[in-house]
Amino acid sequence: MDELLSEVLDLQKVWQAKNTEPMKRRGVVIRTEIRAWLAEHAKALAAAMDIPLDDVGVEGKDGAGQRAEVAWARVYSKSRTPSATEGWYIVYLFSGDGERVYLSLNQGTTEWIAGELKPREPAALKKRIDWARPLIGQVAGERPDLLTEIRLNARTKLGKGYEPGNVVAIEYQRDAIPNSDVLSEDLIFMARLLGPLYKAADNATYVPGDLPVEVREATQSAATAANRRSARKGGQGFLLTAAERSAIEEHSVLLATEHFEAQGWAVKDVGASKPYDLHLARGDEKLHVEVKGTTSDGSQVILTRAEVEWQRKFAPDNALVVVHSIELDRTVEPVIATGGVLHCTSPWIIEEETLTVISYTHRTGL
Repeated sequence: MDELLSEVLDLQKVWQAKNTEPMKRRGVVIRTEIRAWLAEHAKALAAAMDIPLDDVGVEGKDGAGQRAEVAWARVYSKSRTPSATEGWYIVYLFSGDGERVYLSLNQGTTEWIAGELKPREPAALKKRIDWARPLIGQVAGERPDLLTEIRLNARTKLGKGYEPGNVVAIEYQRDAIPNSDVLSEDLIFMARLLGPLYKAADNATYVPGDLPVEVREATQSAATAANRRSARKGGQGFLLTAAERSAIEEHSVLLATEHFEAQGWAVKDVGASKPYDLHLARGDEKLHVEVKGTTSDGSQVILTRAEVEWQRKFAPDNALVVVHSIELDRTVEPVIATGGVLHCTSPWIIEEETLTVISYTHRTGL
């Protein structure tokens, strides 16, 4: 394996986007030879990550069409991170200048939004890293040489984009690559870090920095309705069941009702018959309230076109209540929603720049 890493670093020195002979050779090493070496460790990797052997995935990529500046090879859980755009994995990242290769505990640094692959915001990646590092702190403490920052010295935007996704990494300088036995030990060590992240993500209602589950559902539905090839099931994070959505909605409406009743409002739940959730009266005052509950941090919520149009008509006699950070107890039947932080905006003036269009309906004229 040490010879394979060295060869790729040599080939990085002559990188071109065109599929030249050196780039063809780099592709063979990344996609076939390094992948085969990783596959030989599948049993040990499964044990280190505490996942079934048949759930261990290995792959190498050097670009589709044009050759990528930063080639990579990764180890991952097939069920949790079927794509390199999703979830957590360990990955060899070869620097653009061919001076170093990192074995990085990393994450998807792009995401599907409305059927398009876009870079994740650096702030979102940092939130995920801040969530992950305490979970691996005890095991990571065994290695004082772990790096929290990596330098890929890439010229392309895609190549640079891997850097902010790094949680921790081991660096191998081109003139100091250890032998295959050491590389194997390092690989298994990093797999020991990856396992706890998978367990924590499995049990988490929401991972900071992720798209809210409601946004993922809406964008996936929009892409599916548009017959986008990128639309697919699964991926990072679980989608909500009907029972979970109902529990979140009922809990958030209850908290909003209690909030307004404490202020002397007479509250009526009109969600089943009106384009908003709560109708409030207090003397001559009236208020039309939209309630959104979420397990996320509440920074984004889904609105329908009708909700936007009606709330603009109701303003300034309107309000948006967001109950965020709700917890779901999935150990009981039916599922129970608890907790949450209530934030109320009233009057609620919906500015155009705060809205992101997920999909359009187009009249074709047929």
